[in-house]
Amino acid sequence: MSEVITAIRKQARQQPDKLAVSGAGWGCRYQELIHTIDQTTDWLKQNCNGGQPVAIDIANGPAWLILDLALYQAGLPGVPLPPFFTPLQRQYALNDCGAGWIITEEQKISAIQECKAPNKLHIGPFSLMLTPLDKPKTIIPEQTAKITYTSGSTGNPKGVCLSQEGMEAVSLSLVDAIGKDYAGVHFSVLPLGVLLENVAGLYTTLLAGGTCVIESAASIGFAHPFMPDFALLVHSLRAARANSAILVPEILGGVLSTLEQSQKELEDMRFIAVGGARVSPELLKRAERIGLPVYQGYGLSEAASVVALNTPHDSDSETTGRSLPHIRLSLDNAGEIIIHNPAILGYAGAQTFSTPLHTGDLGHLDKNGRLVITGRKANTIITGYGRNIAPEWVESELLAEPQIGQALVYGEARNALGALIVPSGFDIDDNALANAIERVNARLPDYARIKHWSKTMPFTTDNALVTGNGRLRRIQILKEYETVIDTSYQTQGQSLSFFERLVKETALEQQMLRTVPQIIDAMKGNISLETYIAYLTEAYYHVRHTVPLMECAKVHMPPEKTKLLAALDEYIEEETGHEEWILNDIANAGGDAEAVRNGQPRFATEMMVSHAYDTITRINPAAFFGMVFVLEGTSTQLATSGAEAVQKNLGLPENCFSYLKSHGALDLEHMKFFANLMGEIDDPDDREAILHMAKNIFVLFGNMFAAIPHNVEITNAA
Repeated sequence: MSEVITAIRKQARQQPDKLAVSGAGWGCRYQELIHTIDQTTDWLKQNCNGGQPVAIDIANGPAWLILDLALYQAGLPGVPLPPFFTPLQRQYALNDCGAGWIITEEQKISAIQECKAPNKLHIGPFSLMLTPLDKPKTIIPEQTAKITYTSGSTGNPKGVCLSQEGMEAVSLSLVDAIGKDYAGVHFSVLPLGVLLENVAGLYTTLLAGGTCVIESAASIGFAHPFMPDFALLVHSLRAARANSAILVPEILGGVLSTLEQSQKELEDMRFIAVGGARVSPELLKRAERIGLPVYQGYGLSEAASVVALNTPHDSDSETTGRSLPHIRLSLDNAGEIIIHNPAILGYAGAQTFSTPLHTGDLGHLDKNGRLVITGRKANTIITGYGRNIAPEWVESELLAEPQIGQALVYGEARNALGALIVPSGFDIDDNALANAIERVNARLPDYARIKHWSKTMPFTTDNALVTGNGRLRRIQILKEYETVIDTSYQTQGQSLSFFERLVKETALEQQMLRTVPQIIDAMKGNISLETYIAYLTEAYYHVRHTVPLMECAKVHMPPEKTKLLAALDEYIEEETGHEEWILNDIANAGGDAEAVRNGQPRFATEMMVSHAYDTITRINPAAFFGMVFVLEGTSTQLATSGAEAVQKNLGLPENCFSYLKSHGALDLEHMKFFANLMGEIDDPDDREAILHMAKNIFVLFGNMFAAIPHNVEITNAA
């Protein structure tokens, strides 16, 4: 019997009207919660025969929690699919566990392959779809209640099979270690497909009689996971009067920076657990300075999430705290952490798991018996001087600086360490990064200091360079950035790629573009509907030339420039038809799309396009990539934020912003591809042509915006 369900039944008898879970505009009290779980259980028993696993592929919300517990009651193993899985990882997991069914939101049905007719499942006000799958049965250990898939640093995800008893042992230990007095309003920030959130967050809260607030990721600031809106997240935490949350270090850093800048507090917050990667003591000190109650922990899927945790009654920020009461662990001579009673029953498709579990994590116990994590056994860097260094240690110090969003430390067999640095925002310049690295180096011993570094584009799940919980895929990153890393050792301090030179040497022209009144007001949403349609009109007139310009560049490109030709082919395939998106947006916003299609551009727009053709045909076809830098870089920095502000103020529906919003997210990945491509260009003439084009297009693009009639009086379309 589930301890969590037993606790819910008890609360339903003793405090039937107490709020148990809320989110997506729905609140469910304890009495209603147990009734809904029982109803869902009966429905699942009637519609899922044979005992095969059931995959859960729905967004964060109350229905996820109800479905999770109902699956256990129905005797069906649940398989949470994390939203960050790629389509290939998703299909692999479904095949690996032999899933018999998948439960999705209705709009996802078309994406499911090889499926039969779905059944509709109602959970409270939420309508879901149960779809049978043609997956052959596979080996699943007895008593498996949940199969959680880890997106490891290499290879395919592994399905960790866990019993309900094993998962709830963690939750019961957490209630024991933290105390029921801390049970209040728990706010789910991480995806519920992540074991840490559903076991340590939801189960623990319900065992202690608290309230779970589960909103969709988009509504709390994660519409674009690689560009989180931390201000919205902080607002959501304040609005919910959240008492507890679970974060990973990157999210904690963003929350801290937002609170520091706004000089506000989370007055109701009493407990924030942070884990998933090593946390710098400096990051925890920042939290302490603003009164944020942050406690570091350590865990892994095979142990059903949490293994050790600091608590309000027993905390040392230099450690991950004491192991939970039910955990038995030891360390071998090399410092590897060994867990003697892990919760894992086995892996999907494999035979049962034999204990003890060698975690691959390195650490030691301090004099008070608290666990200190130093890094991963497989990641240890051995420098040219024979020093063994855990890169996670240095990376955690780098991430403690507000200016640094992501960092990967390298230096195997080298005489000094280097780092790939991703700024925390587009407004962070190189001087700010250099100063941040200098502060970090002052806290580190000489052998662990960063002597060489390069700025890079973000590591994301979309480019497969991080796992779903933000852990770096080191092997992939080191391979992809091999040339950048080798080049960095030629220079002390920052190594500038040609891409970085483009950024630096066009700074004046970029600033000129940003000072155009139409752009300034658009970023605030302070433009009229007429101005927005006028902008889309001019966008159509230059975007319809994107593919012809690339085809022109291909014709004039020397055949030996194979990498540039291949890049043009890839861009042509990606960009074909985007001008039609713009016409659709114009029509949906109330404009005359056909009149635009058959019309003529303004003089400034025509001059920009003409200059591009002339430069490509008369000077150097490689110059086209200077235009790519301007248009995609501008989209990355301005499009999404500007579109959301305009949409909010004009009250226009989502289908009026397909071009802008898609390019804000899409071009971030394009810019990473572009940055890598620029690293391959070694011809000085090509470099100068690209730089020349970029400078001119920034100015001409600004002229295009400035020529658009600008009426700041907002016309609301709602």
